[in-house]
Amino acid sequence: MITTAGESTREPQDTVSSDSWDLDGSSGRGDHSDHVILLDEDCAPLGLAPRATVHSATTPLHLAFSCHVVREDGQVLVTRRALTKRTWPGVWTNSFCGHPRQGESFAAAVARHAAHELGLEVRGVRAALPDFRYRAVDASGVVENEICPVFIADAVGEPTPNPAEVMDLRWVAPGEIAALVDLAPWTLSPWMVSQVPDLRGHLVPSAAQTPGPAAAPAPAPAPAPAPASRS
Repeated sequence: MITTAGESTREPQDTVSSDSWDLDGSSGRGDHSDHVILLDEDCAPLGLAPRATVHSATTPLHLAFSCHVVREDGQVLVTRRALTKRTWPGVWTNSFCGHPRQGESFAAAVARHAAHELGLEVRGVRAALPDFRYRAVDASGVVENEICPVFIADAVGEPTPNPAEVMDLRWVAPGEIAALVDLAPWTLSPWMVSQVPDLRGHLVPSAAQTPGPAAAPAPAPAPAPAPASRS
């Protein structure tokens, strides 16, 4: 089980000290509240690191998530990463990814990133691959190294993407995604390529959105018993 709150009982290792935080914004690295949660090999939290600086050629293991958004007609949202993204710019990927903050639930983190990256409200967030983990190296040499549970969520309305995050998007059938993974995996993010084979049956709207079978008509009331005859 992966959690985002609580403290490890073991001594922290390779944690980032508070001296590395940009507390007044003068370094240009952004708000110190924008952090990632560092993890050990047992998924226990070790400490926090600034998100803006954690990714490098030696990125430490940290907590993240991936989310695939589905529409009530069964189409799945895929997005193309903005060209200004530090890693895998211009690559097609799942709907969005992100990092939960300390004390933040995955559901809240998913909702926050959906709003920020896609201008989209989501509901019905549910885990599909809770134990997913990957490590990948971008062409620039930057490493992704994440414990990255995979979630499915239902779209409420249509996305209005943030151009700093998403340069293009498409609604596609799950079968088309699986075919693309087989035919041209180099066009996709490595984490999406690893996730899709295990998502069969998960890329569907939640039960709350999917119309169920029509209810059977109520049975006709049984006839009243005939009055007993008198002898």
